[in-house]
Amino acid sequence: MLSVPTLWTVFIVNFLALGLIWAYVARSYPKFMAARFWMGSAFVGSAGAMTALLRLFIDSAVPTVAGAVGIIMACCLAAMGIQRFYDRPVSWRLMAATTMLSLAGIVVFLFVVDHMLLRMASYTLGQAVPLVLALPLLLSPPEGRASPGARLSAIVIMAVIGMFAVRTAGNLFGYDFSAQGAGQVHGFLVLVLLFLSMTLNFGFLLMAIDRLRNEVADLALLDDLTGVANRRHLLQRLTEECARSERSGAPFALLLIDLDGFKTINDTHGHAAGDACLKHFTLMAQTRLRPGDMLARTGGDEFCVVLPSSSLREAAAIARRVIEVCRQDAATCTGSDIPIAISIGVAQWDRDIGKFPDRLMANADHALYAAKKNGKNDFAIHDPAPPLSPEMVETLRQFA
Repeated sequence: MLSVPTLWTVFIVNFLALGLIWAYVARSYPKFMAARFWMGSAFVGSAGAMTALLRLFIDSAVPTVAGAVGIIMACCLAAMGIQRFYDRPVSWRLMAATTMLSLAGIVVFLFVVDHMLLRMASYTLGQAVPLVLALPLLLSPPEGRASPGARLSAIVIMAVIGMFAVRTAGNLFGYDFSAQGAGQVHGFLVLVLLFLSMTLNFGFLLMAIDRLRNEVADLALLDDLTGVANRRHLLQRLTEECARSERSGAPFALLLIDLDGFKTINDTHGHAAGDACLKHFTLMAQTRLRPGDMLARTGGDEFCVVLPSSSLREAAAIARRVIEVCRQDAATCTGSDIPIAISIGVAQWDRDIGKFPDRLMANADHALYAAKKNGKNDFAIHDPAPPLSPEMVETLRQFA
């Protein structure tokens, strides 16, 4: 025998436990805002079920209405958590409107016109509408690939909506789930709702784990100071580009950048000023790069820029743009401002480099050494062909 009060008690206890889990997640990861909504959904749903149980002890319809409102608000908060998970704005007005309209329908068709079918329809729509609105985000997330947790959550939401449809169809055909003879069916529906609700929260937990794991992986590939790619990420990208170019024969280019006189900046102004210079250079350089170009800090005052599908001439043009923005910035320095000057070595992938990125980096390093030797605050080009004549070098510069 399925005891409905017992099932609702299990529902309450499980959702209190889920609320505590989400509270711990929200406390441990304060920036993970979706956890707060899912915590609120669990606690409010538990409170709604607890309030609905009071009808066993109070001969009034008020606990039923209040419990229904709690369940509807829990669905709204769950949907808002999904929206916040994908960095979409949430609307408290929409939640309030959904809850109030559903409450109005329940009250009208309970106290004004006693119509069970319309009352259940109001209750069902209040639960289903927020979940339906959030469903597209789970099926087609903004980043383009649904995580296993998102797929599971989408499947569960569709199953919940299917259960609502079955309940509504039963009501349409005159089956009263609240009648005494329907206790077993009602208990079964509560059991299914309990299972689906727990599974939905498990899907949310999988989404959270996947998001946190990706963030940790991203942090392992980023430079702590400047926020751009680190050496590890650079080597991964260069390995991929070398393999791609070896298959297709299409070239790509690399810039190796060094800040001129950086040791003097640290010795004269302190390491805090040096760090500020590195961050300022990073911001300036990024304004002159194209979408798809990757800026990386390889250590100290050295940076690299990977230029996919770029010829030597295109790479020289970008190198000149980066140097020019630094020169313009240095020209505007006044007072305690520290001017930044850079030297750049430019190299291009060729068949001799093959799938070995260290060879390309060595070529760019040779070009950087030449730029330093020629007076710094400029760029030099590495070419594995016979040495270019001064006229050819000047032609490249003019095209740049």
